[in-house]
Amino acid sequence: MLNIEYQANIDEKYYKIIDSEFNKYADKNQIICNYIPFAFIAKEDSKFVGIITGNSYYKEIHISDLIVLEEYRKKHIGSKLVKAVEDYYKDKGFENINLTTYEFQAPEFYKKCGFEVEFIRKNEENQKLNKYFLVKYF
Repeated sequence: MLNIEYQANIDEKYYKIIDSEFNKYADKNQIICNYIPFAFIAKEDSKFVGIITGNSYYKEIHISDLIVLEEYRKKHIGSKLVKAVEDYYKDKGFENINLTTYEFQAPEFYKKCGFEVEFIRKNEENQKLNKYFLVKYF
């Protein structure tokens, strides 16, 4: 009998299975998955002030999170973190950097960084939750 259960925290062994299965399926389709997480950390002196995280896979880079501590915002730290990702991956065979963000977060910031809106998923109940899908091609 099949049993399906909710788990808030996944054990590391399941992440290994996920990675293995993604790679096996990609290999069957003659695609190189090459899923690799990344993080770039901004520090002023030795104090943490911001981070950008994501993954590289297939032919693209996906930004997952960009956080700059509130007291360090408006100092171009976010744009420097985005540029660090661009500079690191620009000559490594990837085609684009993509991400999602909400209306209340940072669509205008990413546009200033050169990202283009591919799609906006509208939220009928709360416009602040309109979800932006953005891309920047190398």
